[in-house]
Amino acid sequence: MKKNIVETTAGTYELIKNHKEAFDIVKFQERYVEEIYDKYEYIVGDVSSEILRIKGFYADLNKEPNIKEIPTHLNETCNYNTAYFILKRINEK
Repeated sequence: MKKNIVETTAGTYELIKNHKEAFDIVKFQERYVEEIYDKYEYIVGDVSSEILRIKGFYADLNKEPNIKEIPTHLNETCNYNTAYFILKRINEK
């Protein structure tokens, strides 16, 4: 399976999931705040009322929030069947 690599101003990511074509590179780059999200290896974005919300997750299961919490985040804080994406950081900026 071919990896979907995305080059952004926030770094290089693998687009792991793009449910309902939620990923928009322009909107992602507008919402990304280095001081908040640079520490995370995974970024989850969901679109609610045409507004992109993003949240970071650690790969390290000993840190909070970590990747095991992504399904719970999607089920409990996002609208039912909302458009969303999951990015995995490949390298630093």
